[in-house]
Amino acid sequence: MTTTPRGGARRRPTPLDARKLPRQRRSAATVDAILEAAARLLETRGPGGYTTNAIAERAGVSVGSLYQYFPNRDALTAALIDRESVPLLAALERAGESSSCETAMRELIRASVAHQMRRPVLARVLDFEEERLPLGERDARVRERLHATLMYAFALPDAPRLPDPRTAAHDVYAIVRGMVDAAGARGETDAAALEARATHAVVGYLSCLERAGETL
Repeated sequence: MTTTPRGGARRRPTPLDARKLPRQRRSAATVDAILEAAARLLETRGPGGYTTNAIAERAGVSVGSLYQYFPNRDALTAALIDRESVPLLAALERAGESSSCETAMRELIRASVAHQMRRPVLARVLDFEEERLPLGERDARVRERLHATLMYAFALPDAPRLPDPRTAAHDVYAIVRGMVDAAGARGETDAAALEARATHAVVGYLSCLERAGETL
């Protein structure tokens, strides 16, 4: 079956798409149970113990019920990545409604840190899975939303005067993503400290760019 994403463009289903979407409350509860079971197995056993049989057993459903919704383990992982991205995307939407660049930047950094710290073990595993799976447009969605939020922030009246806002937005994304991922890999759990460090790094970088632009 051909799917129609937002915007009207039609595309062929991929092996990472869910087999069908739950349309009744009971079906939605089953999918939620499967996804949460998958999340907990990744947290406790890692990819090595992450099998469809184990997921179905943890969720309290049959393997056949699991396969009604997900054709394979990777499709389930892709759906889990989508689920875990929802709070981050919602936070980015709020940041994109800020009236000042400073507020938008702080909201963006806070959202990125919270995404990592909410379930840190799961976040680290899913980071590796995102690199492994051919997610294409799905993987680009968060990056594009982050970049769009930064471009919006750089156009606000209190924003620094940047010689190249588009490149600066890519750099800020890289700074925040790099610091958050590295903190996650170290097992860091102090969200406030990480948020403060990332904010200092971004503010310092943007200040240097603004000063460099004034001398051109």
